[in-house]
Formats: sequence, C-alpha cells, structure tokens
Amino acid sequence: MLHFISDLHLSPQAPGVTRRFLDFIGGKARDAAQLYILGDLFEVWPGDDSIDDPDDTYNQAIVDALRSLTDTGVKVSVMHGNRDFLLGEEFAARSGASLLPDPYVLSLPAWQFVLSHGDSLCTDDTDYQAFRTRVRAPVWRASFLQQPLAERKALATVLRQQSEMAKLEKLTRANYPLDLNPGATDDFLRQHGYATFIHGHTHRPATHDHLVDGIHVERWVMSDWHEDQGEYLCWDGVQLTRHLLR
Repeated sequence: MLHFISDLHLSPQAPGVTRRFLDFIGGKARDAAQLYILGDLFEVWPGDDSIDDPDDTYNQAIVDALRSLTDTGVKVSVMHGNRDFLLGEEFAARSGASLLPDPYVLSLPAWQFVLSHGDSLCTDDTDYQAFRTRVRAPVWRASFLQQPLAERKALATVLRQQSEMAKLEKLTRANYPLDLNPGATDDFLRQHGYATFIHGHTHRPATHDHLVDGIHVERWVMSDWHEDQGEYLCWDGVQLTRHLLR
C-alpha cells in the first residue's frame, strides 16, 4: 500500500495542520509500505541547519516525527515544492527520507504513475516561472545558504509575503492563468508514457480525464491541507482512492 500527500505547508502558525500531520504519521501512515510527499511539506524551509535552530524547535519536531515513521520500516520519499525547495541531504539523513527528483516515474507491477509537484507546468504564469528559474539556480542557492540563518529566515518570510500578495493580485485579474497549461500537460503525459499523473501545487483537488493521442490518461490533483481537514491518496495495488483526514 502506498500513500501520497502534498501541500501541507507546515508551520507553527498552522497548529491544526501540524496536529493532523503528527496524528497521520503516528497512525494511518504506518499502514503503508511507502509515503510519497510531493512538495510543500513546509511553508518555508530556509536551510537544513534550521533543524538545530536553538530559537525554534519546530522543524526538528517535524523531522523527528518523520524519523519515527521511517524507523518503523515505512519508506518516505520527499519531493521539493515551491516553498521548500531548499530541503537537502541533511534533512534526508536526519528524517530517514529520500529526496525525489521532479518529475519521478513510479513503475509498479500493476500500474505506472508519474509524480510531480506540478508548478513547473504552470507555464502561463510567466512571473512565477521567472522567479522559479532564479531561485532554483545553483548560484542563487549557494549564495542564499551562505547567509546567516537569521537573515535567511527573515528573507524567506519576506519572499513568502510577496508571494501571497502576488497571488492575491493575480486573482483580481480577469482570466489570469493559475493552473497547469493544457498543452504543456498533454506533452508531459506523452513524454512519460501516458502514465497516471499525480501532483499538487494548485490547491484544486480533482481527478481529470485527458485524451492524449487517443489514449485516456487520468490526472489526480491532490488537496492542500487546512486547519480542519487533510487528505491523502492511497494505492492498494488495484485502485487509487482519496481519503479525508478530519
């Protein structure tokens, strides 16, 4: 059995989501052989050294919770999102998780999936794509991580606030594209062998049917988590199903 989650945006400012995640890690997640976290596990991640921040133990508590799960034998795989793209090898070592490339093809005996956070396919949002290209560049990453942790945390907070303001501004524009580009998505499905596509990022949970080159392909969009509700997908070897966490 495999479980998939995305877009929890964990932070001390979201205690309900944190509590639900910890309950999930200590409960239903342990029924799975593997848990896939497809981006934005954290609202912000200023660097792996934040795990040992003496002024803030939140990240360490989440990493310790993941370690408690992996220590039971459940494999955990984490993909970068647009909020926590600085998750690195120290995070992986401390949590027991492995870092997944985006996209990632998951080939199983009975089915094949392609996994992604999903933001790279929002190609119509040119402002975001330009920002994504800039902050994902190795030079930017290296320069950012060289700064003191306190400065990185402050800058990350500013970037997050700017992102939220930009999102609100975009919502006021008529027909501003905030979803996956249809053509780019069909090309993506074609390039990955028409595999069932699972992603997050858009916060628009749904199951979409695509017809690509005459082949029917499903696209499962995962929900983000809220103070009063979470969601995971479950693959039992036969079918993929949604499950609410309240």
